[in-house]
Amino acid sequence: MKRASTFEDLIVWQKAHQLTLDVYALTDSFPKSEQFGLTSQMRRAAYSIPSNIAEGFAKRGIKDKLRFYNISQGSLQELKYFMILSADLNYHQSKDSMIDKANQVGKLLSAYISKINSNS
Repeated sequence: MKRASTFEDLIVWQKAHQLTLDVYALTDSFPKSEQFGLTSQMRRAAYSIPSNIAEGFAKRGIKDKLRFYNISQGSLQELKYFMILSADLNYHQSKDSMIDKANQVGKLLSAYISKINSNS
């Protein structure tokens, strides 16, 4: 397999970016009263995932890389909670499919972290 030359080459980043786009589309239909609440928080958690993957990719040291990837993992868990909350508030009906996408990103991110750890 070819080594990634930019963060955009990483499948985990590609999937995380698509998840972010999906979250933006989903939250477009949320009530206007949530614009500065749940909508903002969900979007922030979502874009934190690929942005920290991108930042971690640029870091030289393993410890620095892993710190940013761990932040991505935390943001992913935060986003999953927001998906549950927003579904329980009846803002959407797509909780299971969105959580499935988030879980796929989580598995890829965990595998990427394991690979980096095994190379150190």
